[in-house]
Amino acid sequence: MNIALIIAGGSGKRMEQEVPKQFLNVNDKPVVLYTLDAFQKHPDISKIIVACIDGWQEILKAYAEQFHIDKLGWVVTGGRTGQESIYNGLMEAKKHYRDTDLIIVHDAIRPMVSQEIISDCIIQCQKYGSAVAAVPCNTAAVEFGEESRECSRKVVDRKQLAMTQTPQGFPLGKLLWAHEEANRKGITESVASCTLMAELGEIVYFSMGAETNIKLTTQDDLDIFRAMIRGS
Repeated sequence: MNIALIIAGGSGKRMEQEVPKQFLNVNDKPVVLYTLDAFQKHPDISKIIVACIDGWQEILKAYAEQFHIDKLGWVVTGGRTGQESIYNGLMEAKKHYRDTDLIIVHDAIRPMVSQEIISDCIIQCQKYGSAVAAVPCNTAAVEFGEESRECSRKVVDRKQLAMTQTPQGFPLGKLLWAHEEANRKGITESVASCTLMAELGEIVYFSMGAETNIKLTTQDDLDIFRAMIRGS
């Protein structure tokens, strides 16, 4: 069984909006509902769990009913960090699913995820035991200077870099183990499931990503999303 875990726990301070960015309306539809709709439509996703920013849980449930997201099974409260939010969702999944069932973790603020990306995440996770959506780095990359983030003298070979995205898939038992092991070792600020695995010495395998699978972090990203919606 494949369960989508949507992370909607962030406050979106960089967007400089009063409303959390995952709840901003685009064409009279909240961003998070575009994301939920992608997983609702996918035939291989059985249920959806959302880790939601505190205070917005009932609003999310109402929106899900309005937009006919009937795969939504549970809404849990998000944590202080993304790592905590994922763990909260995993603890809910543990009550209902087996360790071998797949958890497909996805950012609520990546609303343009395609059916093909979701499918490939599931396929690669079934094959290798993990799947992290990624695209090759296609721009010049440099390191920040040791004393200042305003300059650099070191180039990083972009052929050695991949830009990770979500979805990221793992067996439920494996991802639970990683979070519990991280807690034991004092790892609390890992920015994604793939970085958490890497910090624990685990190998992660890549699945299909896309430049269009954008993450809405700034106002510019939101403007790009609006343009993509108009053009679709």
